[in-house]
Amino acid sequence: MESIKIATAQFENHNGDKAYNLSIIENLTATAKSQGAQAISFHEMCITGYTFLKDLSKDKIVKLSEKIPEGKSLEELKRISGKYGVTILAGLLEIDENRDLFNTYVCIDKTGLLAKYRKLHPFISQHLSPGNQYLVFDLNGWKCGILICYDNNIIENVRATALLGADIIFAPHVTMCTPSPIPGSGYVDKKLWENRVKDPATLRREFDGPKGKEWLMRWLPARAYDNGVYVVFSNPIGMEGDQIKNGNSLILDPFGDIIAEIKSFDNQITVGLCTPEKLTLAGGFRYRNARRPDLYGKILSEKNIGKTHPFWLSENKKNE
Repeated sequence: MESIKIATAQFENHNGDKAYNLSIIENLTATAKSQGAQAISFHEMCITGYTFLKDLSKDKIVKLSEKIPEGKSLEELKRISGKYGVTILAGLLEIDENRDLFNTYVCIDKTGLLAKYRKLHPFISQHLSPGNQYLVFDLNGWKCGILICYDNNIIENVRATALLGADIIFAPHVTMCTPSPIPGSGYVDKKLWENRVKDPATLRREFDGPKGKEWLMRWLPARAYDNGVYVVFSNPIGMEGDQIKNGNSLILDPFGDIIAEIKSFDNQITVGLCTPEKLTLAGGFRYRNARRPDLYGKILSEKNIGKTHPFWLSENKKNE
């Protein structure tokens, strides 16, 4: 297995404007190509937009959705991938033959669809159905998995994907800068975003503090470290629906160290080199081999309520 260069991106998507969002995806894919990346990862539902779905009827969501693999957006991703020779991972709304709707993430190259994953824990709209299986697929000789946003917060999902053989987990998000019980969390004032050119320091403190990166660093490096995998995190920047998002797309190695990170307020990418040697040197490799599932297999299989319940969304509903 040879080393692979992967780009992760951040950009400010437009609600429901697929043509615009795909044009930005093409621009950033071209940049990734110029920096030697073999694949590029974009955020959750980057093609359609995400947060604004919470206020849409099912009919409006259906109009935004596409069948996979025959949808127009996938054809456009295939064209872009073929033009630049870069594999693209991106998110969109999927509709199936039963008119069920899914938050879906796809991997596309010049030949078409390589992989499709449906979010296991959707919550932004009651009209979205959950996926029901993990995914591991091949990318340039590497075994890769996908877990979308909230899926990564449930530690069993990451461990299961690693146990299925994933060396790299793509983790597309729309996250941070929302209320939680953690002191210092909350929304970012939109005026700070509007004033980012004149006063970048204040906005950067918000983005790097407990509302943003500090929260992410509480747990995401542990997912990489405990499982001995690379994690490719992508997140939007700027206005996303009615909220400000802080971007900060980054790549973690199997030691939980950041090997590439975006620290700007712009549409941008960063590229990280994933080397196979770290996979077996990492502590997570040894920890997986030291497991004793005979002790806890039954415990882990006990039934739970299975309810996805993000704090910020429940707070919004409480205040309506």
